[in-house]
Parts: sequence; C-alpha cells; structure tokens
Amino acid sequence: MTEIKRHHTNTRMSQIVTHNGTVYLAGQVGTADASVAQQTADCLAQIDTLLAEVGSDKSRILQAVIWLDDMADFAEMNDVWDAWVPEGAAPARACGEAKLARPAFTVEIIITAAL
Repeated sequence: MTEIKRHHTNTRMSQIVTHNGTVYLAGQVGTADASVAQQTADCLAQIDTLLAEVGSDKSRILQAVIWLDDMADFAEMNDVWDAWVPEGAAPARACGEAKLARPAFTVEIIITAAL
C-alpha cells in the first residue's frame, strides 16, 4: 500500500497531499484585494513553491481547476496563466465562476500534478 503524505496540515486541511506518485494541492489564493493579475501571479508562485517542496514542478501538472469570482476577469487571469505555463506542458484545465471564501479573493487555483 502506498503511503499518503500530508504537508502543512492543520485541523481543516493540508496544503499538499501526495499519494501513489500524484501531488494534490489545496486551492491557492493570492493577496487579498490585489488585482486579478496579481492574485493570479501570487497563486502561481505558491504553486511553484509547493510543487518544488515535494520534487515536482509546473511541467508535471496534470490538471488545474481555476475559480474566478467574476468570469469578466477571464482574459486578465489568462494573460498571467499563459505566460506561466511551460510550452507543450499545458494541463487539462477547467475555469468557472464561484463565490470564493472571502470577497477580497478573485482567483483560486487547485492543482493535481505528477511527482
């Protein structure tokens, strides 16, 4: 049986869970009340850091789920995303509109990656 490892865990959640060669990240949010572009950049920087911590990177992302509080921000978020994703390594991706945990957040990104 493959071990489940949890990192940065509290009573509610873990920021990283690894199991059977797969990395699952909790939803990442950026600096509250910053622009959509800045919040997206913050999320992606956190994703880079968390993946590196377990020996993975953005070229190994399998799936991304992106939540925006307003789909009118889709193009602004995509400008940052498109500059960040390695050429030839675009993951399966979904993007939708949702009410986020706090009104100050405009973007949340959830990642599944290979180790």
